[in-house]
Amino acid sequence: MSATTADQEAMLRDIIEEVAVTRHEIGKAALDQRVMAAMAKVPRERFVGTYDRYRAFVNGPLPIGYGQTISQPYIVALMSDLLQPRADSVVLEIGTGSGYQAAVLGELVQQVYSIEIISALASAAAERLQELGYDNVTVRHGDGYQGWPEHAPFDGIIVTAAAPHIPPPLVEQLKPGARLVIPVGEPGGIQELMLVEKRADGSVSRRGILMVAFVPLTRAQR
Repeated sequence: MSATTADQEAMLRDIIEEVAVTRHEIGKAALDQRVMAAMAKVPRERFVGTYDRYRAFVNGPLPIGYGQTISQPYIVALMSDLLQPRADSVVLEIGTGSGYQAAVLGELVQQVYSIEIISALASAAAERLQELGYDNVTVRHGDGYQGWPEHAPFDGIIVTAAAPHIPPPLVEQLKPGARLVIPVGEPGGIQELMLVEKRADGSVSRRGILMVAFVPLTRAQR
């Protein structure tokens, strides 16, 4: 067994253990097997800096430059699970970062649209995802707060940075019955991972899932 395979399996065990510890908060004792299979398949070591590859599978966030991070594996798996992705889903991600969450979603859905406000990260992530064969992921440099209206409405939206409130444009771009998963709270502290569901009649429900710590959602300068 290669070290990478062993590390990947250790990461999956860590995710399972975290789910067991937080089962009362997240409301389930196991994550969807499709999500776990995606976590097992995506080569996480390709989405971190070469100097961090030895700890790519540690169950914690890692820096990726520009003050940004790649989220810990458990949180990536949990947010993917909360989205309830289907094979025919078209989803939006806000905050591409290194492209890891987009790749996981790319294993689960038909099409991923991802927006990254830092141009260097957007370019690098797009190139990396293409090299790895994720032709169903489209990355754009831009302000994710406004979403991507041209491809809306979406079957799900995931935000990988903390916003002080839930952006109204993202709620507007959800299909009826779709979900938005987003950390909400002030930067520099602890936030609450929120699950937002748009009902068939257009009304919205919100539920707190877990306390988390994310980098802040950056807005374009006006």
